[in-house]
Amino acid sequence: MATVMQKIKDIEDEMARTQKNKATAHHLGLLKAKLAKLRRELLTPTSKGGGGAGEGFDVTKSGDARVGLVGFPSVGKSTLLNKLTGTFSEVASYEFTTLTCIPGVIMYRGAKIQLLDLPGIIEGAKDGKGRGRQVISTARTCNCIIIVLDAIKPITHKRLIEKELEGFGIRLNKEPPNLTFRKKDKGGINFTSTVTNTHLDLDTVKAICSEYRIHNADITLRYDATADDLIDVIEGSRIYMPCIYAVNKIDQITLEELEILDKLPHYCPVSAHLEWNLDGLLEKVWEYLNLTRIYTKPKGMNPDYEDPVILSSKRRTVEDFCERIHKDMLKQFKYALVWGSSAKHKPQRVGKEHELEDEDVVQIIKKV
Repeated sequence: MATVMQKIKDIEDEMARTQKNKATAHHLGLLKAKLAKLRRELLTPTSKGGGGAGEGFDVTKSGDARVGLVGFPSVGKSTLLNKLTGTFSEVASYEFTTLTCIPGVIMYRGAKIQLLDLPGIIEGAKDGKGRGRQVISTARTCNCIIIVLDAIKPITHKRLIEKELEGFGIRLNKEPPNLTFRKKDKGGINFTSTVTNTHLDLDTVKAICSEYRIHNADITLRYDATADDLIDVIEGSRIYMPCIYAVNKIDQITLEELEILDKLPHYCPVSAHLEWNLDGLLEKVWEYLNLTRIYTKPKGMNPDYEDPVILSSKRRTVEDFCERIHKDMLKQFKYALVWGSSAKHKPQRVGKEHELEDEDVVQIIKKV
């Protein structure tokens, strides 16, 4: 592992020394590809002596969504978990109080949200310092990340944490790159673009592909993509995740500073200790998770508004709804009746492929 660490450091040093211009784009693209491959080795070690370095904490996933609290030591993650979930996570004024992953549960708008208090990460976590790899590996299993920042410490902490998460393939508040990459058996590297490119040219693309031993592929860009974007698509293991920056301890800053923080995108100012704006944080979590609540209606009875079935925004068809209730329900499925914003008339008779909207009411009609 030490040799991988040294190689990463050598490449990072060389990248820092290299000036960024058109002449060096090819060389920098190659270095970035080498770096991405080495980082992947850290996450999923190939050697048997690594002791499972890329494994996260053994916390069973439960509930409708999982949210991870990530941040430097002593920023108030444990206090936030305690206040939001009622779960006890040890709190103290010294650093590294939490040494393992503490789970808690928030019941919010009918959904069960698992909240994880992860041990404080330190700079260099992605390269194996502290318990960084475990923290970040567990963070990769979340549906949303809350980066907890201390309002009285520099916002540079934000960039450092982002760098650690990005080093392990977590892309915050970003969409997957809009480019097509397809391997083929022959024909070399075919590079086309529908827009003007300022970051990538054929030589850089070939250099990156060569590093991955890819000599035949079709690559099509639909926007001005960077070398990092192409590497992300080739690697294929990147996770694109919503992220909220919870700026804690706002009771210790001025009103002017608070007003500045409040205008920044994805930010949510809170005071965990004084319980200020925790409702605002929960609302933002709900918005970023983008969950869909579906109410069931047994035949001849009123809908059950107390216990909704929770679906993700990406999987919210009637078929997904049936699978969430019971895997055998689809075998007996005849059609469904839907009331709500997804229905053209109320009720609307629909099939398995019908897409549901938040707070729809569904009645499943089974085969006789």
